[in-house]
Amino acid sequence: MFAALAFAVAGGIVYAFTESQNPATLSSAKAAKAAQDNKGAAGPLVKTQTGLPLPRFVSLKSERVNVRRGPSNEHGVAWVFTRKSLPVEIIAEFDHWRRIRDSEGAEGWVYHSLLVGRRTVIAAPWSKDKVMRLLASASASGDLVARIGSGALGELKTCDGKWCYTAFGGYEGYVSQETLFGVYPGEVYSK
Repeated sequence: MFAALAFAVAGGIVYAFTESQNPATLSSAKAAKAAQDNKGAAGPLVKTQTGLPLPRFVSLKSERVNVRRGPSNEHGVAWVFTRKSLPVEIIAEFDHWRRIRDSEGAEGWVYHSLLVGRRTVIAAPWSKDKVMRLLASASASGDLVARIGSGALGELKTCDGKWCYTAFGGYEGYVSQETLFGVYPGEVYSK
């Protein structure tokens, strides 16, 4: 059940811009921030045995990733991700295992070698059937490059705390940071 949900969330659509239209209505900034906060983004960063901060975002390394109920192969598989590069949030570490949280808030344990530090994002997975705008500049009045369906998987390139430069389906441009899962509200990021 969870694997199908994870795949559906990541199976969003990118619409190439072909005509001039009004901006799509986004969920309010307050709702988007609340959705991100519910994913555990709030709170201070904690140093771990790896020396890396918690929480932090990473992505799935393989097409098939088992998520276990505990931090060992002895624990049963809770669900299986079936989509490479999905962003997940590491919220705890134990030995070579990482406790992760996905875009729907589900948590489980993944072996460290199945995760990579490459940052990816999902466009507004909490807003089903919404369309976001990929813009040519970091401004709400920027020229439209493409339309991004909720659940679309993209590559994160940079963020300034309000806007993120991303790549979705071969198109590059800026998206409001509050509409993305895979980057924290207000986070400044560069590759």
